[in-house]
Amino acid sequence: MTIKVFGHKAPDTDSTGSPIIWAWYLSEQRGQPAEAVLLGEPNTEAAFMLERWDLPKPAIIGDVAEGEDVVIVDTNNPAELPAGINDANILQIIDHHKLAGGLVTKGPIEITVRPLACTATILHDLMGDKAAAMPDAIKGAMLSCILSDTLEFRSPTTTDHDRALAERLAGELALSIPDYAAEMFAAKSDVSAFSDAELLRMDSKEYEVGGTKFRVSVLETTAPHIVLDRKDSLMSSMVDVAREDGVEQVLLFVIDILNEEATLLVPNDLIKTVAEKSFGATVSGDTVVLPGVMSRKKQIVPNLTL
Repeated sequence: MTIKVFGHKAPDTDSTGSPIIWAWYLSEQRGQPAEAVLLGEPNTEAAFMLERWDLPKPAIIGDVAEGEDVVIVDTNNPAELPAGINDANILQIIDHHKLAGGLVTKGPIEITVRPLACTATILHDLMGDKAAAMPDAIKGAMLSCILSDTLEFRSPTTTDHDRALAERLAGELALSIPDYAAEMFAAKSDVSAFSDAELLRMDSKEYEVGGTKFRVSVLETTAPHIVLDRKDSLMSSMVDVAREDGVEQVLLFVIDILNEEATLLVPNDLIKTVAEKSFGATVSGDTVVLPGVMSRKKQIVPNLTL
């Protein structure tokens, strides 16, 4: 039986590239037939990675079958996985996020969760000597994942280990990290074709704070004005997205990669309270700039307070 390898819903670069990397390793190095699949359309940066390295876009699936062999990468949160995940046969979990709880396995499995910036870095470590056999396309995907998750080493989640691996891969591929990262971030910033609702869901996760459910969305960009010029329509769309997704509010953080700051849209008093209590901000309008805030995992979610 072919093993399905996938990451979280709303796949970003790491959740698109890491399944491809690990499926290659399982198939080519361990002799276990595996297929990378996605739980949604990849974002623009992930699509750029696929095209740049001539990697076929993995099939998009809606659910998994009972008893189907699967490996989960870049998440361990059932809310970010197919509805039938606990009926599947989970063989392995490889992740770099906090434990969410709720996954049920049919027996003991391999679980690797490490405090690194990127799942792809963990995959490289797990491969050991076999990593030397990676073709350039797999190396390119791995480098892309690391540069995306670390925002070219600007994110506070970045570790020396992530950086050293990225620099080694770039050297082997004869790539300039600043030049390649600029191409990636330009692709990520090109969101003009997306509706407001698509933007609000593009890179988002659900979290509960003090009994209130939020959809916490981030948009990482080198051109924040493209998003902020649409703030009125985005704030209007937040009402429908929240209702449709069963949450109280949508929090949208526009991450300015180059200036290393986030702008939070503030459409109502509840989000104003969140901004003031969570980040010590003074809010006087419908946006507030949060200097130095770059990471949802490390700086946004842990600080959310009502």
